[in-house]
Amino acid sequence: MLIELEAIDWVLTIVLIGIALSLSRWQKIGLEEQLLVSAARSILQLVVAGYLLELVFSLETVWGVLGVILLMVLMGTLVTRNRVSQKLSRLVWIAGGSLLLTTGLTLSYVILLMIQPPTWYDPQYAIPLAGIIIGSAVNAATIAGERLVSSLETHRGEIETHLSLGATPSDAIALYRRQAIRAGLLPHLNQMALVGIVTLPGILTGQLLGGVTPLNAVSYQIVILLVLAFANLLATFLITAGIYRQFFTPEAQLRF
Repeated sequence: MLIELEAIDWVLTIVLIGIALSLSRWQKIGLEEQLLVSAARSILQLVVAGYLLELVFSLETVWGVLGVILLMVLMGTLVTRNRVSQKLSRLVWIAGGSLLLTTGLTLSYVILLMIQPPTWYDPQYAIPLAGIIIGSAVNAATIAGERLVSSLETHRGEIETHLSLGATPSDAIALYRRQAIRAGLLPHLNQMALVGIVTLPGILTGQLLGGVTPLNAVSYQIVILLVLAFANLLATFLITAGIYRQFFTPEAQLRF
């Protein structure tokens, strides 16, 4: 049975935030403003998203579903660009293309071959799955991209030495790219190692709160975890491939 939240539940939640603000001020941690802004922003964003999804779910049109997915990809692209680097001129296109291709391939595979809903654009499946894929891919791509940019800037001398000895740009940065991809995948690999023993993921918890049977919820969680492993690897592979090319001229010289 699904228990719907009432106004008093919102009040009690806000009380918890108030307690957190008080603790931060009492211990002079200095997070009061950040906590308050983050809480207000998350509430506003989720309320807007709720009304938007309510409209899309009621219309059940392919353009509405695709519009929501493209909007999520766009926001994920901007977040990735801002967190990785703002001096790479084509990074927004690299991030956008990586996320769009990752989302398109992964979502199509899951929808068309695995879940197979009555219509492939069924918002009940397409939008939540797209959101999960994009969110996870953004985290992985951001970590991998930032690590690669940092490595290429820090190890410029070593890279130029490899180039002077005849290595291609891809060979010269291969080690740093592999390390970046591993860094991007590490959070999800840790989650896979701990799931069911130490933690219950939000997807599984949400389904249980929604009244889904535990075994059915677990089956969906297994699918999602394995699918996200592929999506994260693909996203980190694509974005690191695009980023390292930005650091070299057509003559195989470092730009920065």
